[in-house]
Amino acid sequence: MDIQQQIKNLRDELREHNYSYYVLDKPTISDFEFDVKLKQLQELEAKHPEFYDANSPSLRVGGEITKNFETVVHEYRMYSLDNSYSKEDLLDWETRIKKMVDGNVQYTCELKYDGASISLTYEQGNLVKAVTRGDGTQGDNVTANVKTIKSVPLQLKGDYPEKFDIRGEIVLPFEGFNKMNEERIEIGEEPYRNPRNTASGSLKLQDSAEVAKRPLECLLYSIIGSNIQIKTQFESLEKARQMGFKVPTAAKLVDSIDEVLEFIEYWDGHRHDLPYETDGVVIKVNDLQQQEELGYTAKAPRWAIAYKFKAEQVSTRLNEITYQVGRTGAITPVANLEPVELAGTTVKRASLHNADQIEKLDIRVGDEVFVEKGGEIIPKIIAVDLSKRPQNSQPTKYITECPECNTPLVRTEGEAQHYCPNYNGCNPQIIGRIQHFISRKAMDIEGLGGETVALLVNEGLINNYSDLYELTKEQVIPLERMAEKSAENLVNGIEASKQIPFERVLYALGIRFVGETVAKKLARHYKSVDALANATIIDLVTVDEIGIRIAESVVEFFNSDKNQNIIQRLKGFGVQLEISAEKLANQTNKLQGQIFVVSGVFETVSRDELKKLIEDNGGKVSSSISSKTNFVVAGDNMGPSKKTKAESLNVSIISEFDFLQLIK
Repeated sequence: MDIQQQIKNLRDELREHNYSYYVLDKPTISDFEFDVKLKQLQELEAKHPEFYDANSPSLRVGGEITKNFETVVHEYRMYSLDNSYSKEDLLDWETRIKKMVDGNVQYTCELKYDGASISLTYEQGNLVKAVTRGDGTQGDNVTANVKTIKSVPLQLKGDYPEKFDIRGEIVLPFEGFNKMNEERIEIGEEPYRNPRNTASGSLKLQDSAEVAKRPLECLLYSIIGSNIQIKTQFESLEKARQMGFKVPTAAKLVDSIDEVLEFIEYWDGHRHDLPYETDGVVIKVNDLQQQEELGYTAKAPRWAIAYKFKAEQVSTRLNEITYQVGRTGAITPVANLEPVELAGTTVKRASLHNADQIEKLDIRVGDEVFVEKGGEIIPKIIAVDLSKRPQNSQPTKYITECPECNTPLVRTEGEAQHYCPNYNGCNPQIIGRIQHFISRKAMDIEGLGGETVALLVNEGLINNYSDLYELTKEQVIPLERMAEKSAENLVNGIEASKQIPFERVLYALGIRFVGETVAKKLARHYKSVDALANATIIDLVTVDEIGIRIAESVVEFFNSDKNQNIIQRLKGFGVQLEISAEKLANQTNKLQGQIFVVSGVFETVSRDELKKLIEDNGGKVSSSISSKTNFVVAGDNMGPSKKTKAESLNVSIISEFDFLQLIK
């Protein structure tokens, strides 16, 4: 047998043993025998570098050093899930679904594992990329670290699509977590707080050899891609298992919400028997075509929902109420608590939201309060233990002046929060606006973080986000923790941000009530900041999904001479304040004022491409048919009830070919 064949056989054998041990939990040889074979492979590979394979089992030990993790845009966005906490929430969700899709609806129930979300990309059966969730649009490339996780197949088994992504969670089993903590305590170090944070932190370690030492596992649950030849979510779980992925077996296909609730009830009682942290159940519409039909909101899929198990609750003392000023001037009262352990973390602070919430709870300094974690992430005070209230207790008086600049606070009728109106003179507002401007979803300025922004403002180097573009390396170097290289990166990052497209710049401006989705709609409609600045409230409310509150906020923003001056400066620096000519070339007003519903499976273009074409040509996409609908673009397998409804309302039903003719 030649050397190349010998190396191949050893690799194949070790892959199988890895799969049996880490995925199936059924070892086929002893650890000693495995180590002997691994050592043999490592020696042969060292002598014959010409047979190098990036996916060799020998590379599981790590050793690659990553100083800066590359930011990678997800080909398919990683959405978050809407949460539910009761049977009523689930029934409401089911009602919405059944209004939007035809036929019977089945659900796949899966446990919600509490780990670090990951997206793995495979091409020709080989792992080529592992990216963290990040903000859902882009994340960090942690491939070198993920390759050390033994339950992640580097090379797939059986049949698999040519290219696809698979999503899941990197988790740290309780057993491994406890062992790690025992070792840390033994050497006099602080134990890790909880498995989830430890798993997440492990992915960002610079030395992959250190990651390899940690007993991480990867649980997968969602295959995404084109031409994957899978029709249901439950089928995709089985397919993933066949390809060699570790897919949890605690999943069930059910026909009704009652069966979903049975699944929830069972696992609420048995979750503590599992080797991993779980915080709920994820319910998904099983049929992938129905999923496509249902689509997404701005933040989450309509076809899935998470049911969260009841949060852990503790009591502690409220020591003080302080007040924070946000970038929009909104005042948030904060409860400063006697530190208490809750769901694996130490809780010291909790938001009290606004004056109404303080009044509703009748919460006072010195009270014993009940705290829980909303969705097991954000601590919140849910009640006061009145039996332990001190005798001399005084009702809480909400502040009347800004805690930072002493400006009298205002509260607009119909709004819950008080505001500091000192827009241009209140330091936290100035810092907050610039921090928002540089954030990942906005200008994404590399080398510039929130702390550095605060330093720049406090040192008097900048007063608004347009000042950033005049910063020099020489001005920045003297700052605390700033070296020549980091100063250079900061200035280069600011320069690179001039290429960020208009819709993200518009979001970055920080206009109140203008989030990502609204910014995209306004950018698409007005195409330039000048056109938007000249729009009236009446003009703005005619734009899809723009209500009176957003319209008033936009007009107020552009009525400010200070803001206009800042925008003129940004324009002078070369920031993108209009849609690029390239992008405009693909946009028309051919479908202006027309409302479309897209239903079924298409041949020439995908459903998402169809929707984009409608919007690029001035049309609006709706999820349901009404008397206002102009056209239904129908593909194969369009639901009969949609067809009946369209016909009863005299809505035109057209094919994808007919549609493509409309925009020619």
